[in-house]
Amino acid sequence: MINPANVALIADSGSTKTAWCLTSNPQNIIYTQGINPYQQNEEDICAILQHELMPKLSTVNCHWLSVYFYGAGCTPEKSPMVASTLRQVIGTSGIIRVESDMLGAARGLCGRQPGIVAILGTGSNSCYYDGRDLHPGIPALGYILGDEGSGAYIGKRLVGDIFKKQLPEDICKLFFEETHETQANIIQRVYRTPLPNRYLASFSPFCSRHRGHPAIHAFLLDCFDQFFQRNILPLKPKLSTLNPKPTTIHFVGSIALYYKQELSEAAARYGFSVGTVLQSPLEGMLAYHQNT
Repeated sequence: MINPANVALIADSGSTKTAWCLTSNPQNIIYTQGINPYQQNEEDICAILQHELMPKLSTVNCHWLSVYFYGAGCTPEKSPMVASTLRQVIGTSGIIRVESDMLGAARGLCGRQPGIVAILGTGSNSCYYDGRDLHPGIPALGYILGDEGSGAYIGKRLVGDIFKKQLPEDICKLFFEETHETQANIIQRVYRTPLPNRYLASFSPFCSRHRGHPAIHAFLLDCFDQFFQRNILPLKPKLSTLNPKPTTIHFVGSIALYYKQELSEAAARYGFSVGTVLQSPLEGMLAYHQNT
């Protein structure tokens, strides 16, 4: 078994999937489904850990293992429940820290250097990071009230625009041909089944496949315009007090990675540029904890 002395388990968790990695074996990444305490209760999280994570840690003596979990929905109110569940299932007497996915993104992208950091995955969020602490920006508010520019937001907008005939007929036809969806099924899945944010985000690849269509290009730009207008521009008063004033935004998340071209085009409209873009901040998070 791996000796847990000075070994930590790092987790980067979104609403769709969680990536886990031991600092002693950074090449071996373990994936489980996403953990979000606003979407799942303690029993749900416990089942994911028991059935998807623990079998893959069978060669690890977990008794003194430290765990650093960065996750979507891990607010100060929800983090104690996640920490308690981690300790119960993993069985460690070591350190357990549960922090927001925003802090994980900041540490993964910037290490100990300041910068503007944003997440664009299933959900979205943004803040200014001074190299140590987050300076919260505009609240994300989740996929119903916010999450502009995210996969769930793109999916929600796409479905609504298609059913309300806001997109050209050829795009609407392609959508039904490729997804085999019906209005009744989408309404059922969104309003009557768990984790509708993941389901809505699953429609984003349709936009990726047809991004060359002028209507889809315009649609994507509008989605990212909303991200900048509602999440980044309100930070300008705070950013203007800094010297030098940051104008580069670093991103993590699959949406930022897949739509970097459209994201960069939208950013330029508001005087910003896109810096580092990573699908996952895990590598940077590992480096941060190995150097702590």
